[in-house]
Amino acid sequence: MTTTHDFWLAGRRASGDSDFEVRHPFDDSLVGKVSVPTDAQVEEAVAAAAAAAPVFAATPAHVRAGALDHVVKRMTERAEEIARLITAENGKPVKWARGEVGRAISVFRWAAEEARRTNGETMRLDTDPGGVGRFAVVRKFPRGVVLGIAPFNFPLNLVAHKVAPAIAVGAPIILKPAPATPISALLLGEILAETDLPAGSWSILPVPNEKMPALVQDPRLPVISFTGSDKVGYQIMDSVPRKHVTLELGGNAAAVVLADWSSEADIEWAASRIATFSNYSAGQSCIAVQRVIADASVYDALVEKIVAKVQAQVTGDPSDEATDVGPLVDENAAKRVESWVDEAVAKGAKVLTGGVRAGAAYAPTVLAELPGDAILATAEVFGPVLSLHKVDGVDEAFAAVNDSKYGLQAGVFTHDLQTAFRAHSELQVGGVIIGDAPSYRADQMPYGGVKDSGVGREGVKYAMGDFTYERVLVLTGLDL
Repeated sequence: MTTTHDFWLAGRRASGDSDFEVRHPFDDSLVGKVSVPTDAQVEEAVAAAAAAAPVFAATPAHVRAGALDHVVKRMTERAEEIARLITAENGKPVKWARGEVGRAISVFRWAAEEARRTNGETMRLDTDPGGVGRFAVVRKFPRGVVLGIAPFNFPLNLVAHKVAPAIAVGAPIILKPAPATPISALLLGEILAETDLPAGSWSILPVPNEKMPALVQDPRLPVISFTGSDKVGYQIMDSVPRKHVTLELGGNAAAVVLADWSSEADIEWAASRIATFSNYSAGQSCIAVQRVIADASVYDALVEKIVAKVQAQVTGDPSDEATDVGPLVDENAAKRVESWVDEAVAKGAKVLTGGVRAGAAYAPTVLAELPGDAILATAEVFGPVLSLHKVDGVDEAFAAVNDSKYGLQAGVFTHDLQTAFRAHSELQVGGVIIGDAPSYRADQMPYGGVKDSGVGREGVKYAMGDFTYERVLVLTGLDL
């Protein structure tokens, strides 16, 4: 019997008058059906969130932190169940799905801790004669209801990065999961429903994409947090210029291997990390390795190792413990990747391995001699494809990294401390990872990019900052 999953309206279960299917990307089996909220139910959720805003903002820190602690406990208890669900609806190999669950647990744990220690600041104002006897207290208050729009590639963790900071600051949130992967978010709703959070403080609504413009425009939702494509993200931002919008968008992350990273062990490590993180989640990560920029002195040895390690990636059924690379989210995504690779080859690129599609799966692929006018040279592939580029020296390597409309993260393999700090100064990205691939992310650190990679930052404390504003209290006539 097929399960139809209810959604969560103002903290309670609800069902609409229609539903849609969620299918497994690997074998197209039916994972479940999801109920769709009616327009009236969406309006009810928005009205409830707006009404709850002052109530939620006034809740004691221990209430919000306690609810977040509960999520940590229950997600830990249900970790394997949740990982298997992620694999079923997303196609992510189960070993990577377990890692995603662990990260989501970490996000809620950090949010609970930040909820307890966010105290604002104080400052004496008698630093100037006009401020004698004056003292300021600066506290942060929620901007209002958050509309969180989550993508399919991390259907639990990127939901957590919107929900947990909102709860931590006492901002009601309406969460819209991706149509391809809504069930993980709805399971999170089961856990949130076990808490004592105020009615209306959260809803999880699988609203169809075509009905989102009205929700985006709603003036009762002053904060929008979006993760997805730059095209959609900037359409949202342009449509609501007076709202506070944060965008975590795309990338075409580069891994730079410099001349001093030259020992056999160095080459082995770099090749292993590049091969793994160009293909994890089938390359469907904003910080998956897409470009390898290698100094000419190490290029040949590195290419040989990368190709061998990419070929060693185990593809197949994502529920198999041995599988490294599963399918893309659907067959259309795989067909798009196929068309981009075919276009690159037609323009002169050489396929060193891969380049084959089977249904929704695309073989891990390595390209050399990629022409600059190929789509793959400038766009985000969001698939298991990397390209190799030979450069001479640090200047040329860093210029190649910056020659992109994106700027999310970069990895730089070097032992030289001066070069590491130079990378931090010169690379136009939101994060520089030294000695590893660009795909590293710790959920407490600020995460986001520059240029077309977005605005604002995720990472619990930093998202909390985006969801709040500073309000100053000045006390007068004090003997300081």
